[in-house]
Amino acid sequence: MRIELGPESVESEKLLPENRDDGSGIGINYADAYIKPFKRILDDGRKVLCKRRGLKLTLTVGDRKGEGLMRRLEHGPDAKRILREALVQAATEAGFRFEVRDGQMFLEE
Repeated sequence: MRIELGPESVESEKLLPENRDDGSGIGINYADAYIKPFKRILDDGRKVLCKRRGLKLTLTVGDRKGEGLMRRLEHGPDAKRILREALVQAATEAGFRFEVRDGQMFLEE
């Protein structure tokens, strides 16, 4: 089953560390703006939600949950890659696969 999360946020790119310094070194403001559109309720009634607390992302789809860490040393210094790798890790733990194709974000079971 494929879940469409919507388009990648173009507005969030204004918050990348090279455009607007947030002092975190990994683009926390960018991450918050990027994951905001994940919040939704699917047709089958399951809730999709992605939250950030510190460096940890928690992706929830219904009763399935996964966590990912934003790791600057391993995936940096590019804030986009740091966030993408954390989302992939969280989705994998929840039993999904996260991918972006043609500017659209998807979760696949």
